Amino acid sequence: MPRNIWSGAISFGLVTVPISAASATEDHSIRFHQYHLEDMGRVRVRKYCEIEDREVDQGEIGKGYQLTKEQVIPISDEELRDLPLPTAKAIEIVTFVPLGSVDPLKIGEGYYLVPSGQVAAKPYKLLRMALERSSKVAVAKYAWSGRERLGLLRVREDAIVLHAMRWPDEVRSPEELLPPPVELSDEEIDGALALMDSMTREDLEGEEFQDTYTEALEQIIEAKRENREPPKLQEPESEPGKVVDLMAALNASVEKARASRGEDADVHEMPKKKTAKKQPAKKTAAKKTAAKKTTKKAAAKKTSGRRPRSA
Repeated sequence: MPRNIWSGAISFGLVTVPISAASATEDHSIRFHQYHLEDMGRVRVRKYCEIEDREVDQGEIGKGYQLTKEQVIPISDEELRDLPLPTAKAIEIVTFVPLGSVDPLKIGEGYYLVPSGQVAAKPYKLLRMALERSSKVAVAKYAWSGRERLGLLRVREDAIVLHAMRWPDEVRSPEELLPPPVELSDEEIDGALALMDSMTREDLEGEEFQDTYTEALEQIIEAKRENREPPKLQEPESEPGKVVDLMAALNASVEKARASRGEDADVHEMPKKKTAKKQPAKKTAAKKTAAKKTTKKAAAKKTSGRRPRSA
């Protein structure tokens, strides 16, 4: 069970929901230590005091703000915890917005908000159901670890999740990173949509969403433990970054996606280039014949309508 990392309350207008926060995610990455390659001795980072020229333990270390080169203002953990902010003890909801209006770049780590005791059960459920029925998320302000942050509250199953958010000025503009202007044909755009359609699915379950990087690291560690040759990297089928015909690449990608799903060849047909329609030769010949017949009839009618000349 994850440990609680913060306790306080959600402030929802005049409604208060006592809660505690626990991390909603966990990291399964393989971690490495630093070693001296000559004798594989552990290399550690030791903390020294520059004035006393000696190593200090964690209990002697605190935070400080360097005001000038000679003056440092010490700041204790208690002072950070007791900051004169309304958000220091509460997650204060500011507004409600549709989730689609929030830039995903602003959304960070997630925390489950757990109701604290029976007194919090009813207002907690009230807020959860209101969020669920409105299909909106709450944007809030809260203060953790010595700084005030923006947060996003949403519903996941029967729980309320708090996501840390970045302030608007913390997200860089992509303008200077954009590629030069290019032109795309309708066929290329339709081809990309067809590829998206062939790759669409309802969930994120399956072997495609396994952590193959960690699996590969485990294989290397196991091979070296058994004094075996570690597995080699497989060469990619095509050279990365190579310029290819875009429509050909889209067609090949759709075929590959079909094959991987075992779909029939007639599924997700790629758009074909639009060409001018030509009339079949038979129709043209028929039109010419009809025209000739019309001319002959008109000539015969004209002849029959003339009076015979007198001798």
